[in-house]
Amino acid sequence: MISQKIFAKRREQVLKQINSHGIVIIPAAKEVIRSGDTHYYFRQDSNFYYLTGFEEPDAILVLIPQYQQGEYILFVREADPAKEIWDGKMAGTKGAKAHYHADIVYDINTFKEKLPTLLENRQFIYSPVGKDQVFDQMIFEAVEKLRPKERKGIKAADIFHNINAILSEMRLIKTPEEIELMQKAADISVNAHKRAMRVCKPGMYEYELEAELMHEFYKNGARAPAYTTIIGSGENTCTLHYISNNKQIQDDELILIDAGCEYHNYASDITRTFPANGKFSKEQAAIYNLVLQAQIAAINMIKPGLPWFEIQTCIIELFTKGLRGLGLLKGDVNQLIASKAVARFYMHSSGHWLGLDTHDVGNYKIDDAWRPLQAGMVLTVEPGIYIPANQSDIDKKWWNIGVRIEDDVLVTENGHQVLTQALPKTVEAIEALMSEKK
Repeated sequence: MISQKIFAKRREQVLKQINSHGIVIIPAAKEVIRSGDTHYYFRQDSNFYYLTGFEEPDAILVLIPQYQQGEYILFVREADPAKEIWDGKMAGTKGAKAHYHADIVYDINTFKEKLPTLLENRQFIYSPVGKDQVFDQMIFEAVEKLRPKERKGIKAADIFHNINAILSEMRLIKTPEEIELMQKAADISVNAHKRAMRVCKPGMYEYELEAELMHEFYKNGARAPAYTTIIGSGENTCTLHYISNNKQIQDDELILIDAGCEYHNYASDITRTFPANGKFSKEQAAIYNLVLQAQIAAINMIKPGLPWFEIQTCIIELFTKGLRGLGLLKGDVNQLIASKAVARFYMHSSGHWLGLDTHDVGNYKIDDAWRPLQAGMVLTVEPGIYIPANQSDIDKKWWNIGVRIEDDVLVTENGHQVLTQALPKTVEAIEALMSEKK
């Protein structure tokens, strides 16, 4: 768990970065109700959580530098004994102050009324502009209410900033506390993937493997997957975001599982590809080993100072040479690279930032140049090759072979650390693991 001291330190960092005449306003996530009293699983807004640790909906964070009554203000739902009978305990204004250390706590129902006063003489407003039009409009209306008071010396804001620009840079570099949670998420997910490999056999349905993953997640304290789980077998391995997970698995097929849990709001993201019957065919192994070679080479490059896109460049070069060697690409290697011929079989990027969100925040370029890696960043490395069926110029022996291998990698001061290292990924190691049937 992240301590309240860490959340307080983050708020202090934000206050130091905004103008002294500024104000930060960030809403929590909304509670989603399907119909009547049927509730969806609640997941807090990542930026709101990052600065407060507060896990309830219908709340608003306000930060005001040098505000006389206190710089940290929370608007929350007041505790309601009648509602608590149905939905459980609520922090309420007292709990928000006692447990989340807010300087001032107000009932959320008073926010619209109090907002104009909070905005007085605040020239700069920092909020997630554009994310919620209704919320944006509420702020605009409060600013307009202040305009007539300008003749009395009370100034209204005239400059809006997207707070995401500040928070994205902060969130991009992980602290030791965050890395510990991400390692735990990775460990749980690794064991879930191992479980799925061990129990897999032809004749099962894809969703049965999904159930095995979810069992391992929940049993170990991960209350939700970090994203919708992908369990693709056969032709479904060639659909990048296949989530139906309802096909029956056949004997000679590959299975691609892209799944990771979320632990205390921090994500893991792992992909492994393995044979349904426990043994790779010659063609399956050839494509698999090419993807693995590229992935290992890309991971081995990772260190502070490496420009982001060099990871992708490495993968593209190795894929192009390897696919030409297998006869799936034809022509001069340099010309094939220049023409991006490999995009026919590899159509996505090398990976993404990872953290509170699966595709976490942070720019990949700075001033039109690819961002150099820094210690504390966590990224995925996930090359893949996908060969769908019914391509007249491709031998049928390659059809429906889709392979992706993905690991979570922390950039360290001296290089890198693979958080998901414990999950086997060589042909031999996977086949050995699958022989250990439960």
